Amino acid sequence: MRRFLEFELRSGDKMAEKEGSVGGESLGAKGASGGPAPGGGGVVVQVREKKGPLRAAIPTMPFPMAVICLFLNTFIPGLGTFISAFTVLCGARSELLAERGACCVFWLNVAAAFIQIATAVIMVGWIMSIFWGMDMVILASQ
Repeated sequence: MRRFLEFELRSGDKMAEKEGSVGGESLGAKGASGGPAPGGGGVVVQVREKKGPLRAAIPTMPFPMAVICLFLNTFIPGLGTFISAFTVLCGARSELLAERGACCVFWLNVAAAFIQIATAVIMVGWIMSIFWGMDMVILASQ
């Protein structure tokens, strides 16, 4: 599974100076540009994760339901993901819901479950299924 990161650089902010300093130099400015920023201002690097459509379709469920789905995904790859697809139809939120609608998000989760089941034989689906369950628990705890 690939994760894409989007970087946004802003100069002149003081947040980089607040994060820490070694020998009087800002770590944020030094790490981003190789040295201190000109003019005394720091450089702030903001990182946002850009999710693909399958990962953005993971529903935000209540915590106990997410733990159950993680448990199911651990022992029967894809089953917890398949059950989580139905939570979208029951009102669970998803990052992709506003763009594509509940029906499309439901089918994306069913497709993710099918991929996990189909590739479980070569261990890829089993590992993907466990990570998917962990993502469900992380989303539920936020």
